[in-house]
Amino acid sequence: MYCIGFLFFFLSIVNKHKPWIETSYHGVITENLDTVLLDPPLVALDKDAPVPYAGEICSFKLYGQEVPFEAVVLNRTSGEGVLRASRPVDCESQKEYTFIIQAYDCGAGTSGADWKKSHKAVVHIQVDDVNEFCPVFREQLYKASVIEGKIYDSILQVEAWDQDCSPQYSQICNYEIVTGGTPFAIDRNGNIRNTERLSYDKQQNYKITVTAFDCGQKRAKEDVAVHIDVKPVCKPGWQGWNKRVDYEPGTGSKQLFPRMHLETCGGPLSGVRAMVELQTNHIGKGCDRETYSEKSLQKLCGAASGSTDLLPAPSPSTNWTASLLTDSGRDSDLIYRFDGHQAANVPDHVVPQNLTDQFTIATWMKHGPSPGLRAEKETLLCNSDKTEMNRHHYSLYVHNCRLVFLLRRDFTQVDTFRPAEFHWKLEQICDKEWHYYVINVEFPAVTLFVDGVTYEPYLVTDDWPIHASKIDTQLTVGACWQGGEVVTPRFTQYFRGSLSGLTIRPGRIETQKVISCLQACKEGLDINSLESLAKDIKFHFNPAQSVLVVEGEDVDSINTAMTKVSYINSRQFPTPGLRRLHITTTVQCFGEDTCLAIPDIKAVVMVLPPSEPRITITGSNRLIRPAGDVQGQQGVAPFKELHITSTVMKGDSFNGCEPGVMELMHNLDYCDILVIGEELNPERESLEIHHNALLGKHLDATNSTSGISIYGVDSMAHYEQAVRQVHYRNWRPATLSERRFRLTCSELNGRYTSNEFNLEVSLSSLRHTSDFYSSLLVLLSTPPFILYLFRCFASSFPGPAPPAATVVIVVCIAALVVIVVIGVYRIHATHQEGSREDEDEVKDSEVDWENSALTITVNPMEKREEEEEEEDEEQVGGMTSAESDNSGEDEDEEEERGGRELKGKLEWNSSSVTY
Repeated sequence: MYCIGFLFFFLSIVNKHKPWIETSYHGVITENLDTVLLDPPLVALDKDAPVPYAGEICSFKLYGQEVPFEAVVLNRTSGEGVLRASRPVDCESQKEYTFIIQAYDCGAGTSGADWKKSHKAVVHIQVDDVNEFCPVFREQLYKASVIEGKIYDSILQVEAWDQDCSPQYSQICNYEIVTGGTPFAIDRNGNIRNTERLSYDKQQNYKITVTAFDCGQKRAKEDVAVHIDVKPVCKPGWQGWNKRVDYEPGTGSKQLFPRMHLETCGGPLSGVRAMVELQTNHIGKGCDRETYSEKSLQKLCGAASGSTDLLPAPSPSTNWTASLLTDSGRDSDLIYRFDGHQAANVPDHVVPQNLTDQFTIATWMKHGPSPGLRAEKETLLCNSDKTEMNRHHYSLYVHNCRLVFLLRRDFTQVDTFRPAEFHWKLEQICDKEWHYYVINVEFPAVTLFVDGVTYEPYLVTDDWPIHASKIDTQLTVGACWQGGEVVTPRFTQYFRGSLSGLTIRPGRIETQKVISCLQACKEGLDINSLESLAKDIKFHFNPAQSVLVVEGEDVDSINTAMTKVSYINSRQFPTPGLRRLHITTTVQCFGEDTCLAIPDIKAVVMVLPPSEPRITITGSNRLIRPAGDVQGQQGVAPFKELHITSTVMKGDSFNGCEPGVMELMHNLDYCDILVIGEELNPERESLEIHHNALLGKHLDATNSTSGISIYGVDSMAHYEQAVRQVHYRNWRPATLSERRFRLTCSELNGRYTSNEFNLEVSLSSLRHTSDFYSSLLVLLSTPPFILYLFRCFASSFPGPAPPAATVVIVVCIAALVVIVVIGVYRIHATHQEGSREDEDEVKDSEVDWENSALTITVNPMEKREEEEEEEDEEQVGGMTSAESDNSGEDEDEEEERGGRELKGKLEWNSSSVTY
């Protein structure tokens, strides 16, 4: 017991001091390495030294959460130690570490018992960075815009960053523009500026490349692109529109400005007003209208019939316009141009003779200011005395840009002042544009319509009535006829301008609905998707839809509305070429009338050429019929096999080598059947179409000795049906050798015309074929003819006829009679079948005599018999029209007479008989 106590006391005396270390340490370690440099060095001291164990340091212990370090004793006697990383240290994960360290001595003996520990010291470790990362730009592409002519301190700033943890390697110390020769510079903070004034006209955009360096001079792995747009100096106006818009016919409505917007340069606005104008004054009569004939247009619009066209297309029956100048460059619009030297007298049979208190005069007119301070009268239409006197009964003329209508009627009951001159003063009369003028006369009231708008006369003057006289009058166009009070009759008061579609309709006035239809335009402006427009948008069109006004308070709403403005042309074959567009804009600011000047826009719509149709007329070119068919009550239908088709070249076929052909259905407006050669003689022949053939169709027809004209806007099928029912009749076929006709059809008043289809009508080679064969059969059956044949054969033999020859003669005669009977039956059956086909209006049969097995030679007889035949033919040729109507009743008598005439004219050609 005493020994144990002594040992404890001895040990306590030996290890009586604690180890000692510094109170704090600061260390540095480079990332990815394990050595820590401490300041001060890690050394533990113990005052028990040099006593073994008690004065020695056995270990260092670290206290902290997940400390990645460990302390190792290098020398137990001196107490030196080292601090190192137990696992790799990453600066980017943690830059600093703080933990507690304590030193432990070895105790009092080998067992390590009774060890003592030092106080706690704080250790601060800083992780040194390694430049292992490259700079990276924060954006993949930088964009900016500048205004031309301006120097910027900074256009835009590029920015790069580095993942390294230290300021040395994580900071970007420099930027550099890689692209050479650019007018830009960049500073160390990434600000890009321009070094010279940029010009929009010289270059609209720049593309440069920029790189970055960190403070360790490590370059960015990937450079960055910078796009800089140069904008012109902000000028208020419309942007995003094209100067030309192509329009393909048949595509309906097409947007004109789909990406259009108004640049206001940021100014506050209170309202915007834009006016879009479609200028088509160079197209036809002011815009793309249907170019059908005036009569066809009137029928399309439902106008009353009975109008007289005073300026028709020149033709054999309407030749008074042949000497006038026509404007052929207006899409086949029939336009007459008067230069102050041309005029035309309208034939008396064309002039309406029954003008009452109600009638209508209508015309298209294009007129400009007259030369001189005091211009002369320019007459469009004038009805004056043909001889002796110079009285103007009614006229329409222009004087000093005023339209004047003169009407002096023959008043036989009341001899007082009456309204005589009606004056209108309008800008349209001298604006050099096309306008449609209609004068409705309901005497004493006269109303003028210009482009469908009503105008009352501003001045009406009275005059004495014209006393009735027996002097004929002359109606003229383009001037006034002065037939009396002068030595030489002449024209006077010439018109200078252009006219088209000048008509007079007696007995009725035209309705406003028809007037609007006649001057309607087929092209114009339109707005798509009206329901999508903002509520504050207001818009309105003019009657012709050539002017559109859009108003609104918000610029965005105006921009949306303008993108929906469209062009439309409803014609199947529109006039190709340019249409000009003009946009004027007014901008209002708060408290001011106008604050921004918006430049006008001038653009064009290019209407592309349509696929032109090819109208083709096909059928039989020759019609051969017996005289009886031509002479019959119905005559013959020359065009019963007619076909009218229309095709267009449409694109390319699938192999890309040959163009494709597509049949096109559209309307025609006239078909003319003209007589080639001598005109029809109404005393013996006629070419006519029955009124029933036109029922249910929009067609009319006119007839003359020159032919037939079928007109009206209708389908090709209806025209084909009508032309097939045209009949030719000649009730004196003895005078007919052949008749030739020419058929042509037109679409859009001659813009597209068909081929010229020629057809010849002629009689069969033998006239009155069935009558002839009947007479021939009677002649051959008579005993004298048989005896005559027998004697001919007998005379060929010098002696008595042998029995064999007699048998041959009898057989030949019998065979001849059988052949004649069969031929007569075939001809009669063919004739009957052809007559039935005419009555049922089916295809005519043709009799082909050239292939007949029967050969008959008809020889002329002596001169006396020929003279008798000519007298008979003259008698038939002189038959009147009334007599021709009864020709069917006398048919039997004519057949008998024809048989008697043929009897004495036949001579048998014996050379054709063999025996």
